[in-house]
Amino acid sequence: MRILIRFSGEITVKKRRTRARFLERLAMNVQDALQTTEMPFTFLDEGNRFLVDSDSPHALALLSCIFGVQSLSIVERRSFKMLDDILKAGTELYSSAVAGKRFAVRARRLLQGRHLPFSSLDIERELGAALRPYAAGVNLESPEITIFVEVRAHEADFFTEKLAGPGGLPLGTAGRSIALLSGGFDSAVASWLMLKRGVALDYLFCRLGGSLHEHGALQVAKVLADRWSYGSFPKLYSVNFEPIVAHIQQRVHPCYWQVILKRFMYRAAERCARRFHLLGIVTGESIGQVSSQTLQNLAVISQATALPLWRPLIGLNKDEIIALARRIGTYEYSAAVAEYCAILPKRPVTAASLSDVLAEEEKLDMEVLDRALEEMRVYDLRRVVLSELELPAIEIEEIPDGAVVVDLRSPQSYRAWHYPGAIFKDFLTALKEYPAWDRTKVYVLYCELGLKSAHLAEQMRQAGFQAFHFKGGWSKLVQYALERGLIPPEILPSSAWA
Repeated sequence: MRILIRFSGEITVKKRRTRARFLERLAMNVQDALQTTEMPFTFLDEGNRFLVDSDSPHALALLSCIFGVQSLSIVERRSFKMLDDILKAGTELYSSAVAGKRFAVRARRLLQGRHLPFSSLDIERELGAALRPYAAGVNLESPEITIFVEVRAHEADFFTEKLAGPGGLPLGTAGRSIALLSGGFDSAVASWLMLKRGVALDYLFCRLGGSLHEHGALQVAKVLADRWSYGSFPKLYSVNFEPIVAHIQQRVHPCYWQVILKRFMYRAAERCARRFHLLGIVTGESIGQVSSQTLQNLAVISQATALPLWRPLIGLNKDEIIALARRIGTYEYSAAVAEYCAILPKRPVTAASLSDVLAEEEKLDMEVLDRALEEMRVYDLRRVVLSELELPAIEIEEIPDGAVVVDLRSPQSYRAWHYPGAIFKDFLTALKEYPAWDRTKVYVLYCELGLKSAHLAEQMRQAGFQAFHFKGGWSKLVQYALERGLIPPEILPSSAWA
C-alpha cells in the first residue's frame, strides 16, 4: 500500500527555516507511528509531500491520527513519457471502477511538472474521454466517483479518495506542558486540543477514588498516548489525593471544599511542571459548567499557581465537548469514569473571595501535599500494559444470600427504587461510618457508575471487611434485578431512569 501524506496548511505557510523544522518533526512522528506496526515500511520526503510504502493494514489509520497531517490518499504511482501513458494508466486503473457511475477527473500539475507540454485541463479532458465509454456519464458537479491525478516530472499519482487527517501542528513543535487529567470528558478533550496545537503533554491524575478510579483514568490516558501522541512518550503522574480531601473536609467550611481542592490540584501540577521542566498547566474547565468554574471562582483558583494556565475548552458547551470526545475515542472510557464528586458539598460557594479562601487555607497543614507527592506513582503510558496491572478483587456480578446491600446513590433515586432489602447510605457518611459496621457480614455496595462503590469497597477491604462493589453500577444492577423478577413492572420506567 502506497500512502501519500499532505501537510497541514499551517505548516506550508511557515517561513522556510520554521517549515523545515516542523516537517522534520512531522517526519519523525510519522515514522514513530509506522514503527508501532512492527512491519517494514519505506518513507520518502518529496518536499511538498511524504510518501509511505507499508503492507500493514493499520498504517492508514495510524497516519490519520498524526497532527500536522491534512489528508492522506492511497495512490497508484505510474511513470510516463507522454500524455498517452497517463491516459493508458488511468484507463487501466479505473475503467471498472467507473462502470455504471457518473464520474469526474480532477488533475493537477505539481511544481516539478510545470514544464510538461500538456496542462491539467488536457489531462482531465483526455482521460475523461477515455473513461467515458465505460461509465454512465460525466458529472462535474456531484460525481459518484472522482479520479484524481497529480503529475510531476516523470511520474503520475492516481487516487480516488482523500482521507482527512487531524490537521494542526506536529506534536512536539510547541513545547511540553502538563495536563490535569480526571478521566472525564472535559480534561481528555482539552488535552487533545493542546496536542493538536503541537504541545506534547504529560498528565497529572489526582486520585480520589481508589485503584479502579485510577485504572479508568489510565484507560483514557492510554487513548491519548497510543492513538494521538506519536513522536512523544507521555507519562502519567498519579497522586493519592484521598488524604488531602479528608484533611480539607475536617478543617475547612464545606462551601469552600471544591475551590480549595482545585487549588491543591493546581499546586500539585505546578510542582510536577517545575520538577520536569514543563511549560504551564492544561485544564478542562469551561466557564459556568459547574460551581467551581464560575468566573469568580476560576479567578481565585488560578491564583494558586504562578504558572500559565491553558484552558482550551473555556468557551465550549458540553455537547460540543462530548462530540469531540466521541471523535477522538475517549468517550466510552470517560463515560465509565465520569467525574468523581467525593467532595461535593450541598451549597458550594459560587463567588469566592481570595481573602476568604486564604483564611480557610490557614487552617490547613500544607505539608499534606508534600507527603502525597512523595508517594506519586509514575506510568509510562505508551509502554504500560493495563491488563498486567494488579487491581483489587472487589467486583461482583451476583448478590450472595445474606449479604448487606448498600445503596450509595441519592436519596431521591433510592426512594424511586432500590434493590430489595438494600439500605441507603450517603457516600460521605458511609466513608466515615464503615469502621463501626459489623465485620462478620458480607457487604455489596452499588452506586450510579460503580466509582463510589468501588472506592468504599476497596477501603473496607483494606480495613478487613468482606466488601464488594456491584460491577457496572446501577445499570447492571437493574439488568440483574430484571432477570430475577425483582422489579415490579409498574415502576420499571422510573427505576430505569433513576
